[in-house]
Amino acid sequence: MSAFHFAFFVRDLESTRRFYGEVLGCREGRSTATWVDFDFFGHQISAHNTGTVTPTQNTGKVEDILVPMPHFGAILGWGEFDAIAGRIRAAGVPFVLEPRSRYVGQPGEQATMFLLDPSGNALEFKSFKHPEHVFTA
Repeated sequence: MSAFHFAFFVRDLESTRRFYGEVLGCREGRSTATWVDFDFFGHQISAHNTGTVTPTQNTGKVEDILVPMPHFGAILGWGEFDAIAGRIRAAGVPFVLEPRSRYVGQPGEQATMFLLDPSGNALEFKSFKHPEHVFTA
């Protein structure tokens, strides 16, 4: 198994469980009174309520669009991307940047969207039309 682990701060575990579990559909793993693990699309994330949430700023520049920094996320399958976008919309969670395509017609053609979790942590979900080009320059 090859997966990453990412630990981050959240304001509270109740809204975190609702967002990652119910909205995004991530299975909950271990937890205590101060943290909870989720299976984040095959990777382990740990949300801790024991510190200050890192503020985000729209300072990352991609194709002349400012994106929230810092952010984390997942690369999804082409069809899975639309399903997750639909779940986010149905839950009434606003997008920082609506789902869109970029690099159309190029090897790295992708769909991308940005949103904030209830604590203000920025997430990006993307999907590559041709997954073999995830790292193509």
